[in-house]
Amino acid sequence: MQFMERISVLWADDEIDLLKPHILFLKDKGYDIHTATSGDEALELVEKNDFSVVLLDENMPGLSGLETLNRLKSRFSDIPVIMITKSEEEHLMEDAIGSKISDYLIKPVNPNQILLSLKKTLDNKRLISEKTTSNYQQEFRQIGMTLSDRLSWSEWLDVYKKLVYWELELDSSKDESMQEILKMQKSEANKLYGKFVENNYIDWLNGKSQNPPLFSHTIFKAKVAPLLDKNETTFVVLIDNLRFDQWKIIQPIISEYFKVEQEDLYSSILPTATQYARNAFFAGLMPSEIEKRFPKLWLNDEDEGGKNMHEEEFLVDQLKRLGKDVKISYNKITNHAAGKRLAENMSNLMQNKLNVIVYNFVDMLSHARTEMEVIRELADDEKAYRSITLSWFENSPLHDILKQIASKKCKLVITTDHGTIKVNEPSKVVGDKNVNSNLRYKQGKSLDYVKKDVFEIRNPSDAFLPKQNLSTAYVFVKEDKFFAYPNNFNYYVGYYRNTFQHGGLSMEEMIIPFITLSAK
Repeated sequence: MQFMERISVLWADDEIDLLKPHILFLKDKGYDIHTATSGDEALELVEKNDFSVVLLDENMPGLSGLETLNRLKSRFSDIPVIMITKSEEEHLMEDAIGSKISDYLIKPVNPNQILLSLKKTLDNKRLISEKTTSNYQQEFRQIGMTLSDRLSWSEWLDVYKKLVYWELELDSSKDESMQEILKMQKSEANKLYGKFVENNYIDWLNGKSQNPPLFSHTIFKAKVAPLLDKNETTFVVLIDNLRFDQWKIIQPIISEYFKVEQEDLYSSILPTATQYARNAFFAGLMPSEIEKRFPKLWLNDEDEGGKNMHEEEFLVDQLKRLGKDVKISYNKITNHAAGKRLAENMSNLMQNKLNVIVYNFVDMLSHARTEMEVIRELADDEKAYRSITLSWFENSPLHDILKQIASKKCKLVITTDHGTIKVNEPSKVVGDKNVNSNLRYKQGKSLDYVKKDVFEIRNPSDAFLPKQNLSTAYVFVKEDKFFAYPNNFNYYVGYYRNTFQHGGLSMEEMIIPFITLSAK
């Protein structure tokens, strides 16, 4: 392998003279090898030189290898260390590994072993990045061919899972051109997915299509209700606005104490907005059906007051209709203090058959990102948005809550009501003063919009949506567009471009996780 510049390596071993053939071999491979015969000498050299890696003999007279390692790491924690020893004793390996070594080799070592260890240690990220890029290049063509077919709902789920997988894989790649290609492929997929939903949505809802998706209003009956027949406590944690990629980011942490039994994806109804999708989830009914059954509880877009204030009543009613006479609790967490209070009182919930926790963090994050400059800077792209979600989860009361659920061996469901999409392109819309403010869907009368940009539902009853007057229509913007009014157009575009929004038609908003887990 040819290097742009020679990589500087320190090799500390009290028998270094016996290793000259190894050193010559490594020099021929492009490494600049410096040597030390004791731990003290090694530490002095590290103080004065900039080494890329240290090869460290464990069994040296005077300052031992492990003592040298501890001192080295206390002052230069970023330098990778490869430990070399004659001993195979387990406690020595554990001590070394616990001290954050990069690799561990048993004497006698041959030159190729050393070379491989150096490559793994120094080139690991680059090699993984190159392999990831190469693998996606191969998959790119396959995904493209798949998109040219007439896909079913289940096939669209497979496409979306693959796109999210590669998005996460390429997060760690430095190949920006490949990330841009994936972004373009995802954009093309969203365009085709929009047409797919337009062609099928009304038929799905009206029972005129075979194998429709599970939707917001059918998922509880299909997936949660059967769990209530089992002899265990079930927790349903609904994290508002949790996309599939965000689930995959927090999954490794949760998998430390839960086993994923089933990873499903289901479809949010339209609009992909909390007052519609989440109410439908808890009621087991579509919005117009909720309005008819609970005329005093359902609020429309233009009505004053909170639109999700009666989820517990809707849930109790659905359980009654399903014949599930079980003891339940319902908790909605909208801030850190409320999360801590719930975490401190978890023992009180263990006697219930069903415990529902609605956690609003991700939704608050997306809104805060729009409104607060500091959050916009912290989460200025998809990768950063995922990263801040992970950081929040690791340090949130929800993390503690899930650990407690696992310790009590309860069943756990993690799900959401809708996702979100980063919007980029404005689409002009005109309406009267009563038109709702959401940037991804509009409902009202006398709407004027760019038809190619939207999925329009002229008759709301076809999609089981409330109808305020005879000429009410709904329009859902597609792909990564957002509605903007012609007056103040430049302000709207400048303020909302590159923000995360929901309410419209995209894979990110509609195709959402429903994860069933059991404690390990």
